[in-house]
Amino acid sequence: MRSPLQTLSRPRLRASLMEDWGLDGVDCEYLPVGGGSYHWLVRDPAGKRCFVTVDDLDQKPFLGKTRDSAFDGLRHALDTARALRREAELEFVVAPLTTLSGETVQRIGAQHAAAVYPFVSGRPGRFGEVLPPAERTALVRMLVRLHQATAPAAPHVRPASASLPGRDDLQVALRDLEHEWSGGPFSEPARALLSRSATGVHRLLERFDRLAAAVEPAAGEAVPTHGEPHPANLIRAGEQLLLIDWDTVGLARPERDLWMVDTGTGDELALYSRESGRSLDAAALAFYRMRWGLDDMSIALRTFRSPHRRTEDTERAWLGLVKYLESEAIRT
Repeated sequence: MRSPLQTLSRPRLRASLMEDWGLDGVDCEYLPVGGGSYHWLVRDPAGKRCFVTVDDLDQKPFLGKTRDSAFDGLRHALDTARALRREAELEFVVAPLTTLSGETVQRIGAQHAAAVYPFVSGRPGRFGEVLPPAERTALVRMLVRLHQATAPAAPHVRPASASLPGRDDLQVALRDLEHEWSGGPFSEPARALLSRSATGVHRLLERFDRLAAAVEPAAGEAVPTHGEPHPANLIRAGEQLLLIDWDTVGLARPERDLWMVDTGTGDELALYSRESGRSLDAAALAFYRMRWGLDDMSIALRTFRSPHRRTEDTERAWLGLVKYLESEAIRT
């Protein structure tokens, strides 16, 4: 997130890093990067660096509807990442370091959870970036290996639900278009924007529901999927391509990952099918593409119906909402 976390103090974070990970006397530098989580660069007195991620459990509905269930979902996800790195020997997985008691994630109070990662020197990707052909090929081959790692991931990975986590938020927003939204500076503009697009959103939800039943994986079809293998979740470390942000990992059809690497030429999908021996379903690819857009929209609407301020994060959420609600997906 671009804006610093307001509900967790730096001294409380430093105390957890010392008590739970044994990181004593560290300096914490907030990094305004990414989306959905808060990040710090941590240095100990000897100059050793770590990367710390903190999640607000109130903002993780895809992991669970309560703070406890969201934390449990996050723990399972990060345990899966560690198993994929260690047991499956997937060297491209950036997995968390464990606490002194062997946990991959630690609760900090009721609302927050922290994880500590080894610092990776490299160049991160950007969301929306077009990967060069060699990196697209490397990413597809990484996904082939990930999807084949069923046994090491099995004790930890959970099914990735095909349902829409923020559907309740979206339906409440659609029902409340006749009343003023007063959460903050983007509330009324968001209501006006959704009002103009409401018919298209209803049509899109109907198409989503028709496809949902058809994409539920049959026995043996579900594989460990990352969920968001886009360029912003990649780091180029020398000649190596690394995949980060594993909180979305889950058992699903391979199309949950493959739609995101498809450039429209069919080359990436053909490569995946050749190297994995799996055929891909066009309806499932369309479904997961649709689900991504609806999920982003529901998160933005939840934000703008709640108390909020004008920050770099809410500005970005607003621009994303405008782009989506004025897109071809809504108008057709």
